[in-house]
Amino acid sequence: MIRVVAPVVTRIRAFGPVAARIVAALFGGYALAALSGVAVLALPVSKLQAVIAGMLASFLIWAGAVVWVFAARSAARAWAGLLIAAAPLLAAAWSVW
Repeated sequence: MIRVVAPVVTRIRAFGPVAARIVAALFGGYALAALSGVAVLALPVSKLQAVIAGMLASFLIWAGAVVWVFAARSAARAWAGLLIAAAPLLAAAWSVW
């Protein structure tokens, strides 16, 4: 029983940080891009220009978030970086909602 469980636990420990980074890149990057797309509406420009700028910027922000997540030293730092970047965007998006 112990011989069977040990390799499974080792695989989970090896794949856990990678899985956390993948989830952070997919969902955290999407959340950051969506927040930036909404936060742009707080700028003093016309709504049409803000929507177009938000859509274009969201692609760059999502790609940058993915690069950041896999460049960070650990998965915890990757999540922390996404949360720190999302805080001011959430405040700006909250003012629009």
